[in-house]
Amino acid sequence: MIAISKKSSVFVITHEFFPMRGGIATYVEEMARASVDLGYEVEVWAPHSPQADDRHFPFRVLRIPLRGTQDLSCQIRMARQMIRERRRLRKGIVYLPEPGPVLAMTYLHYFKAFKPARMIITFHGTEILRFASRPAARLLVRQLIKRADLVTTSSRFAHQLLKNHFPVANCKTRLTPCALRTDFRATASTRKSVSDKVIILTVGRLHPRKGQIHILEALEHLPEGLHDRVEYWIIGRGAKGNYEARLREMADRSRVAVTFLGVIDNDDLETFYQRADIFAMTSINHEKSVEGFGQVYLEASAFGLPVVAHDVGGVSEAVCNGKTGILVEPHDRDGLTEAFAQLIGNPDLRRSLGENGRIWAHDRSWSDSARLLYEPVDGRAMEID
Repeated sequence: MIAISKKSSVFVITHEFFPMRGGIATYVEEMARASVDLGYEVEVWAPHSPQADDRHFPFRVLRIPLRGTQDLSCQIRMARQMIRERRRLRKGIVYLPEPGPVLAMTYLHYFKAFKPARMIITFHGTEILRFASRPAARLLVRQLIKRADLVTTSSRFAHQLLKNHFPVANCKTRLTPCALRTDFRATASTRKSVSDKVIILTVGRLHPRKGQIHILEALEHLPEGLHDRVEYWIIGRGAKGNYEARLREMADRSRVAVTFLGVIDNDDLETFYQRADIFAMTSINHEKSVEGFGQVYLEASAFGLPVVAHDVGGVSEAVCNGKTGILVEPHDRDGLTEAFAQLIGNPDLRRSLGENGRIWAHDRSWSDSARLLYEPVDGRAMEID
């Protein structure tokens, strides 16, 4: 296969995009930006949102009237949009960077009238398990992978999952890893101490998979004398269910001062990273949901924060155990408590891990990942070291 010309249009089709938050939305935006930097003409298809302001993007954004979920109605609306635009798509590169449009495309790729010049799919982790667990979806996705020109994964962990559940992808799969978000890369990361206490920060959805409850439990079991030296700040919005209520109830009983800060805009998030001393997010595998990578760990490292996390999914690709942070096995409360106690009592260790993390976070490039989308595939099995 010859490399595709940069004159070809790239259509990035997604259900997760600004102003939505999260790792996949960041991945989609950054890969689109990097593709523009490489010289490609990029158009992003994304759900309509009244809060969206698309003027600052270096690519065109086509807003589609759908909610941005992966339910059948959104799949059908996205498929209809693809059908309406089939003449343009046939001449371009269609990039499906997340599961919503992958599901929509499973219905269309059988039709000869609908065949893009090149089709690329990216998998992140959780969707692989969900597709594999449903027989009809497993069959449809396997056939779509066969038709794809290239498949990529955002982490080695996701690559192994894909290899295990959809081995047909192995001969056409590349690793296109995450990097630091563009607006964080240019940020000065000077520490701004605001308290004589050690501030532990978590940024993420208030959801069982993000594991804030495990941090609260671990902090409660700190050695005597350490509780008064710590503040725990929680940034994020509550999900469905009573998880946030459980967190707040535990916080009310905790011997550690806990502050719920709600949702913070990206522009203001910098301030909280600069004021914190330790970043913690103890994700766990929850039902069929896994942590494929964890973009937020890189962001915290960029500000020189040592990281405490569970060694689960692809987290070890974002946090280097003993170098940029401390990884603990999931549900090892004593190990988690010890990790916090070690960092709280040792400012030199915090500083060392934080400095290593700053270097680590900046030593990645979205351009390197995007470039791999457009290089030819030779059809041999690809082993990712």
